Amino acid sequence: MKTQYDVIVVGGGGSGLACAMAAAQGGADVLLLERQPKLGGATGLAIGSFTANRTALQIKAGIQDNPDDHEEDAAKFGPHAYQVKNNRRLRRFFFDHGADTLEWMGRMGLRFYGPSPEPPNRVPRMHNVVPNAKAYIAAFQLGLLRAGGTILCGAPAEQLVVDAGRVTGLVATVNGERRTFHARVGVVLAAGDYANAPDIIARYRGPEFTAIEGINPHALGDGHRLAEQVGARLVNMEITYGPEMRFVPRARDGFEQLLPSKGPAMRLMGLMLPLVPKPVVHWMIKRLLVTWQHPEDAILGDGAILVNRQGQRFCNELHSPSREVAVANQTDKIAYILMDQRLCTRYSAWPHFISTAPEIAYAYVSDYLRLRPDVAIAGKTAAEVAEARSMPAAEVHRTLDHYNAFAAGLEKDPFHRTDRPSPLAGSRWVLLGPVKAYFTTTEGGAAINEQMQVLDGDDRPIPGLYAVGQNGLGGMVLWGHGLHIAWAITSGRLVGTRLGELARRHDVTTQSTHSFANSAATAPSRRPP
Repeated sequence: MKTQYDVIVVGGGGSGLACAMAAAQGGADVLLLERQPKLGGATGLAIGSFTANRTALQIKAGIQDNPDDHEEDAAKFGPHAYQVKNNRRLRRFFFDHGADTLEWMGRMGLRFYGPSPEPPNRVPRMHNVVPNAKAYIAAFQLGLLRAGGTILCGAPAEQLVVDAGRVTGLVATVNGERRTFHARVGVVLAAGDYANAPDIIARYRGPEFTAIEGINPHALGDGHRLAEQVGARLVNMEITYGPEMRFVPRARDGFEQLLPSKGPAMRLMGLMLPLVPKPVVHWMIKRLLVTWQHPEDAILGDGAILVNRQGQRFCNELHSPSREVAVANQTDKIAYILMDQRLCTRYSAWPHFISTAPEIAYAYVSDYLRLRPDVAIAGKTAAEVAEARSMPAAEVHRTLDHYNAFAAGLEKDPFHRTDRPSPLAGSRWVLLGPVKAYFTTTEGGAAINEQMQVLDGDDRPIPGLYAVGQNGLGGMVLWGHGLHIAWAITSGRLVGTRLGELARRHDVTTQSTHSFANSAATAPSRRPP
């Protein structure tokens, strides 16, 4: 087995594949290692939104946009306590390059729907790949293989190799055997987030969160561990997207997940999309929306209750994240949302919805009953919907009696709710679930400069080591739809392109001085503001 390469990429999700493909197309001899048996990572699980400014689709639609406005709007998403920790300099660098990435993907045949609005963005910036995020994976994999790259799946990277202070390769397990691979130009960490790494979650969020799973079951923090091995500084590791409740996914993919994601059929879909009526497009997106989304907090705020398999309440429905911790500690880590007639009516039309893809599609009670009968059931009584999910009806009645007594002011709530919700009653009931508590993704990553070189504790580049995607967030907080995928692919493209250039020039010793924009103008690295 060959062991010498120009570039080694750890991780076969969107960022790693984009990086590996760009490097290989630039002339580098590339090896991509993926721990899992198949490629995709978190990108392959997503809807596929890509948020950017000054794009060709914006210009075509007459939308005027710029990076300054995008940066200002992005700061309006998410908690202020997180936004003040943002690496604004790096995020602005990112916003300067997203449109070029969309154009790059367009040249390889990928097609996008949009742009679509997402308040508080002042203009539409969200672009959705056709038919879903698997198109990214298929396109990048094909491009990498055509350019002569090598892919090894089922090959976890175990340890970086350092020689005279420079990362020169890594040790990976291939077919049960530990092998050392050498990288002449650089090693790129692109192994995803740590949402399903209980030890890392415990270290940075607290041990009470370790029962909560990551949406991507393979998000084990491999890249973060490798970076830390060689002295990398990790930043914002305590910031996570979630925990939040989400409906469990379908046992099998729906047809929208099986649509062609590569080849002529995919390109034909992209060309035909502008001719498809918007209601049809929205219907397809709605099917994706109900596949794996979170119920809005407003449902619980309006009086729906959470019950476990035993039909019992077990937490204060209004308090997050203690609510999610409580869900994760139930039998099988699941819970259900019980809604009465009033709530069923309320969540059947705008502006009250069960889940949303902002400004594109909204899913109501009827949508879940029609599209997700595995997680939604209706009946004339609470007992009827409870029994349909093998839940003891008598216990559900006792739960409702106590809850309604609290709502009427006759009892104190055992879980310390202090609001005065409406009693649950009526001749129509819906039970939604199971839901589980998940970490969607994590915002922590290695500190990097604008060349995506990994920085040590003194903010000095670690020679030969780069990080992209979730491994290389560099202190950025990317709240809002479509930013994580946009960063993953953009950072992968930029690093891959640069490493391809370095491989062609056989210029290893001076690579730390080069910039993507201007090789003579790179400022010394500083701690993120």
